[in-house]
Formats: sequence, structure tokens, C-alpha cells
Amino acid sequence: MTHPADPRPAGPADLRPVPVPAGPGAPRPAGLTATVVRLKLSLLRNGLRQSDGRRAAFVVSAVAALLFAALQLLGLIALRGHAHAASLVGLLTAVLALGWAVMPLFFPSGDETLDPTRLVMLPLRPRPLVRALLAASLVGVGPLVTLMLLAGSAVCVAHGTAAGVVAALAVALALLVCVALARAVAIANIRLLTSRRGRDLAVLSGLVIAIGAQVVNFGAQRLGVSGLAPLDPVYAVVRWVPPASAVGAVDSVSRGAYGTAAAQLALTVGALVLLVAAWARSLTRLMTAPDGSTLQRTESEGRERGTSWGPARLLPAGRTGTVMERSLRYIWRDPKTKAAWVTSLAIGLIVPVFNALQGTGSIYFACFAAGMLGIQMYNQFGQDTSAFWMVALTISTPRDAYAELRARALALLLITLPYATLVTVLTTAVLGDWRRLPEVLGLSLALLGAMLATGAWTSARFPYSIPQEGYKNVAPGQSGLALISILGGMVAAALLCAPVLALAIWLNVSAGGDAWTWLLLPVGAGYGTALTALGLRLAAPRTAARLPEILAAVSKG
Repeated sequence: MTHPADPRPAGPADLRPVPVPAGPGAPRPAGLTATVVRLKLSLLRNGLRQSDGRRAAFVVSAVAALLFAALQLLGLIALRGHAHAASLVGLLTAVLALGWAVMPLFFPSGDETLDPTRLVMLPLRPRPLVRALLAASLVGVGPLVTLMLLAGSAVCVAHGTAAGVVAALAVALALLVCVALARAVAIANIRLLTSRRGRDLAVLSGLVIAIGAQVVNFGAQRLGVSGLAPLDPVYAVVRWVPPASAVGAVDSVSRGAYGTAAAQLALTVGALVLLVAAWARSLTRLMTAPDGSTLQRTESEGRERGTSWGPARLLPAGRTGTVMERSLRYIWRDPKTKAAWVTSLAIGLIVPVFNALQGTGSIYFACFAAGMLGIQMYNQFGQDTSAFWMVALTISTPRDAYAELRARALALLLITLPYATLVTVLTTAVLGDWRRLPEVLGLSLALLGAMLATGAWTSARFPYSIPQEGYKNVAPGQSGLALISILGGMVAAALLCAPVLALAIWLNVSAGGDAWTWLLLPVGAGYGTALTALGLRLAAPRTAARLPEILAAVSKG
């Protein structure tokens, strides 16, 4: 560089970096891998410094996870010598790999180093960065829990010195495959994970976990009755699928099948190489290709985005069709509304059908589907949040309020009626009790009508705000309103269904009444329709009179 008093302009030679002499005492620059690992540790440490609550939650969750892994490790070791132990640990390894593959999609904010777009402006080459990020991925509670489970699986099937040596190699390869799989999936979907749709996917993570827990519970109950023998056909396939093939290699060595073990280890190594190569290729493309958000939209794309929604053409004209379309768009696009609907749809199907499959359910559990979807009628205006002011501008009379509420109820019925019918038919088919199908369907329709009626009234009487950010469904200070709205409305709906329920009980206990239970279908449908109409009529004047209070309540979040 030139001297400040030198009037000559600086040339290219003056801008070259000045070499720093490297003496014996000069500090050596840290490698990229060590730097990224320290970055991961710093992110974990700084995250825990944010609040005592976050620190306590991390400690409790980490201790619980490690305790669970330790118990599983002891349990797997105790299975040594069991005739079907290899089938169990092979399937366990495959489930671990599946978990590593899908968790980055649902929890993208759990690890800041999962987002390499933060590093695109740095002069880093993809391949050294891949090695550094792979090493950083091995830091944390998750990799430690996975290592303990993989170690227990390998010890469970390792018999002999050769199998022990192969077990050490297999555990390392399986762990690297799991981590590389998570990274490859994350980098391939990083644009999705950092977009609105990615946040929608993260909101739905609890649903997937709940469904997965039900499936695991169902499978565990089946295995508790029939033992581990049913896993053998599955293991015959899974032992050739990485990273379960690594654990399968340990089992093959224990049985003396060295050629099979070599092939299984080769499959695991090949999968690791392919995953790292795909990861590096995606990383290179991400760090060199322009982001689609910076490209100008073409005129044809603009016209395509401006086209009307296809199903909207089937809706009625006027205000009814407009409100129905708006409600259906909220269900499809709004993350919180979508999460609530998908959760209700899934749980409404899981509870009756899974209980029927296990032989412990009742056909009356099918009413659970109508009840779960009927909850969506509660707090109708809170789902609009601060945008409700635009709706409020169109409501000036009770007639306008009635048209608004009726259209929202019709949009809900558009999904609920076929869904409740489908769940009832499926539950009946599993249990084989077709004689009670009209009865249960009639009870479901009566319950749905009662919940629509009470939901319309509580939406006007006890509205509350739903925060758009985070995982909370109620704004601070409004938990009491939400409790009264939902629980109070459900109790009222149950009381309103009492006449139809009493008729069903009387027909089932009276002599010859079984022949007339089919009457509950038209009675329940008519009763539910009457309750819905009455509830909308009673809620409309209150909605029109309380518009300022409703707007203030739903805009609080």
C-alpha cells in the first residue's frame, strides 16, 4: 500500500497481500474442519446462553435421550444369542437411517450448520467444506444416541473376534452413512427448508411424529403377541440396504459367511461414497448457481400465477362461493390452519381404524372423526388474524354475518361430510359390523351438526388470536378464552346430541329395537342440519353486534 502522503495512485502491485513471516513461534492457521467444528460448538454454547429455560430444556432432553439410549444399549446386549436378534437390529438400523433422512426436513432450525447458504460468500471449496461439515455433524446429542444404538446392535449380533473387528468398522460406516444421508437430503432441499413451504413442513412435523408413534406402537403390540419371528422376511431384504447392511455384515461374519459380509460392507461403503458425492455436487450447485428468487419472472409465469383456482369454479356464485374459496385457501396455504386440519384428519382416522385393527376398538369410535373436524368450526375469526378487518368491512347487518358464517360452515362440510363417511365405512369394514353402519353414521352427523352450531356461537362470543410465528396456537393472555371456547363448546355439543344418543341407546336395549336402528341415519342427519341452522341464526346477530370486540381480540397476536 502507498503512504498516506504519497499522491501516486495505488497500482495492482501495491494491493497484493503482504507476506507474514512464519517463525517458530508464529501461530499456525487452523484447518477448515477444526474451524467448523468449533463453530458448531459455539453455536450450541451460545444457544444455551440465551435463557435459563432453554438451557434447562436442553439438559433435560439430552439426559432423557441419553438415558433412553443407554437402556436400549443394555437391552440390545441382553438379546445376544436370541434366534431373531439379527432381524430386530437390522430393522432398527434402517429406522435410524430413516429418522436421519427426514428429521432435517422437519427441524431445519435445529442445526444452523445445516444451512450452507450462510457460507456462500466465503472463499471455500465444496470438497473441503463437505469434510468439515461431516465432522461437525458428528457433534451433538443425536449422533451420540445413534452411536450407542448402533453399537448395541453390533454387539447384539457379534460372536467371535472377527465379528468384533467387523463390528467396529460397521458401526463407524453406519454412523457416517446416517449423517451423510441427513446432509445430502438437507442440502438438496435447502431452498425449500428456508422458504414458506419449508416452514409449513416444519409445522407439520408433530403430526408425522404422532402418526409414526402410533405405527410403532401398533407394531410393538403385534410383536409382543407373536414375537420377533415376523421380522425375518423383512430382515432378508433390509440386510442388503445400507446402512443396515453394515450390521448385517456383522451377523454374516458371526455365521461364517465372509463373502456375504464383504458384499454387505461394500454396499455400505458404496452408499457412503455416493451420498458424499451427491452432497458435494448439490453444495457446488448451491454455491455457484443463482437463487431463483433473484431471477425475473417471465410474462407467461405471471399469467399462470394469476389464473384462478380450479376447484373454485365449482363453488356457488356470490358471497357464499367467495367465502368458501377463501376458507379453503386458508386450509391449503396458511401454515397454522393447514397443520390443524391435517392433524385432525390424521388423528380422526388413526384412533378408530387402529383400535379396530388391534381388536380393541368399537364401531362408535368412528364418531371421533366428525368430532375432530368439528373442532375446526371453533374460533373461525381467529384464523383470519389481523386480516379479519377486511371481512368486518363487509358485515353491517345480521344477514351479512349469517351469510359469512353459513359459507364458512359449508366450506367445512365440503371436507367433513365425505371424510366422516369414509372413516365410518373403513371402521365398519375392519370390524365387519355392517348392521350398525347407519346408526354410527347418523350419530356422527348429529355430532357434527352440534359442533357446527356451538362453534359458530363461540366464534362470536369467545374469539382469540392465533400467533402466526412459532408453535403457539393461542396468543399470550388468551388461554382462558381458548379453553372456554373449545371445551365449553364441546360440552355443549355433547349435551345437544343427548336426544339422538338416548334414542340410539333405547333402540339397542329394547326388544326388537335393533331392526329400527337404521332410522338413526335420517334422524341424525336431520337433527344435525337443524342444529346447524339454529346455531348460525343465533350466532349471526351476536357477530354483527360484536365486530369491534372480535377484531380487537383476533388482532392481539
